[in-house]
Amino acid sequence: MSELSPNAIVANLKAQGLRVTPQRYAVYTNLLGRRDHPTVEQLLADLNQGGPVSSQATVYNSLQALREVGLIREVLLEEGVSRYDANVSPHHHFRCRCCGCIEDIPWDAFGPLAKAALRPGLQPESYEVTVQGICDRCSSPNNPCDAG
Repeated sequence: MSELSPNAIVANLKAQGLRVTPQRYAVYTNLLGRRDHPTVEQLLADLNQGGPVSSQATVYNSLQALREVGLIREVLLEEGVSRYDANVSPHHHFRCRCCGCIEDIPWDAFGPLAKAALRPGLQPESYEVTVQGICDRCSSPNNPCDAG
């Protein structure tokens, strides 16, 4: 993610019509500094590292507000697990089936969607590809898991 100054972060929030609260600022700043697509629980643990400052409900509410105005996006890469990403530009994802790490894949890594191959009557509005596999750390000889 690009590093934004505190003033730029406040300006982004205000430009989207959001009231700048300490919790919203903290959640957005945290997401801007990450590439791991955290869950709510991971965000909450990170934000409360030095002592409890945010509740789960506050983090959920902040995420919902940020998502609704397009500053972040919700990413569903595994059933029942919502993850959050401050990279809202079009891109795909790679998910390691061994360690669970998630990495962004550039949008142009795949060709355009072959709309003509879709059943007549389907009108795609958006898409993204999730590639499942084994990352280089897990496929190394001293891997932390049994990647097979």
